[in-house]
Amino acid sequence: MCKISILFLDREFENDVYELIKAFFPEGEIRVSYVEDSCGEEYKECEWRFRIERAGDSFQIRYSSEAHSGVACVSVIKGQSSDALLSCGGEEAEGCPEAPEKLSGQDSQELRRQNKDCIKYALYGVLVKLTQKTLPWGDLTGIRPAKLAMGMLESGMKNTEIAKELRERYLVSPQKAALAITIANREREILKDIDYENGYSLYIGIPFCPSICLYCSFSSYPLKQWKTRVDAYLDALCKEIQAVSAMVKGRKLDTIYIGGGTPTTLEPEQLKRLLHTVGEGFGYDGLEEFTIEAGRPDSITREKLLAIREFPVSRISVNPQTMNQATLDIIGRRHTVEETRSAFYLARECGYNNINMDLIVGLPGEDISMVGNTLEQVRALAPDSLTVHSLAVKRAARLNMFRDQYQEMTFENNQEIMDLTMKTAYEMGMGPYYLYRQKNMKGNFENVGYAKVDKAGIYNILIMEEKQPIIALGAGGSSKLVFDHGKRIERVENVKDVTNYIARIDEMIERKRTGIKTWL
Repeated sequence: MCKISILFLDREFENDVYELIKAFFPEGEIRVSYVEDSCGEEYKECEWRFRIERAGDSFQIRYSSEAHSGVACVSVIKGQSSDALLSCGGEEAEGCPEAPEKLSGQDSQELRRQNKDCIKYALYGVLVKLTQKTLPWGDLTGIRPAKLAMGMLESGMKNTEIAKELRERYLVSPQKAALAITIANREREILKDIDYENGYSLYIGIPFCPSICLYCSFSSYPLKQWKTRVDAYLDALCKEIQAVSAMVKGRKLDTIYIGGGTPTTLEPEQLKRLLHTVGEGFGYDGLEEFTIEAGRPDSITREKLLAIREFPVSRISVNPQTMNQATLDIIGRRHTVEETRSAFYLARECGYNNINMDLIVGLPGEDISMVGNTLEQVRALAPDSLTVHSLAVKRAARLNMFRDQYQEMTFENNQEIMDLTMKTAYEMGMGPYYLYRQKNMKGNFENVGYAKVDKAGIYNILIMEEKQPIIALGAGGSSKLVFDHGKRIERVENVKDVTNYIARIDEMIERKRTGIKTWL
């Protein structure tokens, strides 16, 4: 594992610089410091050293290793300037994106975005020369490339113009640029009739699971240990549902998504109670979509599926992640491949005609042949949509917290594997409809949702495009209040801990009341 040091003498774009360096050195140990004297011997021991500072009207990226050293200088963009965006100098410095014709009159947020883009562009050029590799998404470190393409599309740009912008300004590969543009166009068509100004979507979290997967960083709790608290959790959740439904009267509810955790850890009567409360409070008339993650196959029973069918649920997920039993055992899924098949067929028997399946590529020990096996078994089941996730190991995941135990495992993801998943989805009659990225993704790739015609997950698009408020209820719920014609977003957070959520439910309700009254 290589050691990298970053000295931030200017912290304005700290996160963007860190994430881009991390993308080039995913397995590297990165040390961050903010005071020059604090670097000491550890700084000298690092194989790669970066120093970020502002000097007058320029940002400077200094770098050194045994083989390379130099500086890239990035001119600061100012509101009344029409100078070039970027001028670079020094050994190994990279070229510059084309400047806009005019910068006068721009607000501070737009100026900051352009300065950030310039710094990332220059840093990317340095990292390419130092490592001799490129990234499929270029210097983009955010999680919503399709949203960037959508914004260009809505501004009137043609597909060819967007492709050029993504390739030249953000250094995105032609293949990924085409993917983002394809998805942006499909999203726009799917969302064309939704009233963002007056509508909203609802997320409800059930934080319990049969067991906690090795890679999971969500606020999930093993059902066996929390079974006696589920009803108390539902008491609090139903109270929040009743209170918040009164706060949004007059707005159009477009989609509902019940996720987790695993919602089907609830017993049939608990599911009915929850869904009845939602219907009483928010109503089900005029919904564009109502999704419940059945999720873990070992939580699905006929009784639960029939209980859900009593309500206008239009879409469910049955999520195997992999169809290789050895991998399921390693990652702690504690169900079998056969249970996945049985749960899927059972859902079809119960009348569900829009079933999604989630897969993860890059799981420990899985090579392309094992991914191919999963895809072929999924093909035989013929789901209506397929979401392919690239493994992302966050700090809260057990796989990261106890990584010493898993050092011998291989984590393989590459373009060949991603191409195979896309090819199989196309052969199943599905096209890509939404995309997002996460930090620490294996191979620096993406998560892509594929769906047959009229089977795309509308909620998934809405939460990625951030075009309307998403009201999130339950432990760990993070509401996104979108307002000012989509230009501003404020978050209202619920506590993650279940015990705290139950005890502080009145506080959670008041947070929502204040946020909705202030911003919506």
